[in-house]
Parts: sequence; structure tokens; C-alpha cells
Amino acid sequence: MKLAPVNIKNKRATFDYELTDTYTAGIVLTGTEIKSIRLGKASLVDTFCFFANGELWVKNMHIAEYFYGSYNNHVARRDRKLLLNKKELKKLVRGTKETGFTIVPVRMFVNEKGLAKVVIALAKGKKEYDKRDSLREKDDRREMDRMFKH
Repeated sequence: MKLAPVNIKNKRATFDYELTDTYTAGIVLTGTEIKSIRLGKASLVDTFCFFANGELWVKNMHIAEYFYGSYNNHVARRDRKLLLNKKELKKLVRGTKETGFTIVPVRMFVNEKGLAKVVIALAKGKKEYDKRDSLREKDDRREMDRMFKH
């Protein structure tokens, strides 16, 4: 049985933040967590990343409990460690020191080796008028597509 490719997106991230640098990070999971992700039962809504003891962690990521998991099932919203190399971690630490910058997960996927990966981005929060501009751009693009299709 071949499952559909997993591609879980954080749509709010591109709306609320202006993304600058993106990185692909591995994620430390338990057995039932990876099974739930492969079924597409995860959400990146309201997630963010933080540093603790020189390690990058993702907070508030929801991975639904595995249906067939027994007493060793995982907690749905626990902090999970992200895996990056030291050079990337140093860049992110430097980036978050600047005011207004944070690290947000943008997308989660399972690669061809079957490993869960998270695409994270160094992001700066948008102001209200920037969000309105984004919506206007999106509407204009949709209108242009409509005009060319007819």
C-alpha cells in the first residue's frame, strides 16, 4: 500500500510573516508520531521555534495520536527537537538576535527515505498594511488568471 506524499503547510506563516531565509531541518520523533505524520495527521498552525541550550526546538506542533497506538502513544502537542548543522544554527541564532525576527515552520514533508522534515524560515512579522497588500496581490493574480482563461 503506497501512501500519498505528505505535504503539510503552514498557510498563516506566509500571510503573517515576510520570509527571508529557509532551511530544511530533520525532526526528532517517536514511533507513533512518524506513523501519524505519514497518514497526514499533523498541523503547523500556531507553531514557532525557539532555542534552548544551543538546540532548536519547535513548540506547539500538533501531531494527532496514532489510532492504533497503545499505552505508548505520544502526547499530541509536545516540544520536538529540530536537527540542523552547527553552521545553520549559528546563522539562525544571529538572525533571531535582530529585533522583529523569529523562526517559523513553513512546511512539513516526508522525504524519499521516509524521514520527516520541516522547512523552517527566518521571518519578520508583517504590519497590518502589508497583510492588506498581500491580499490585494492575491486577488489581482486570481483576476488575471480568470481573464486569460476566458
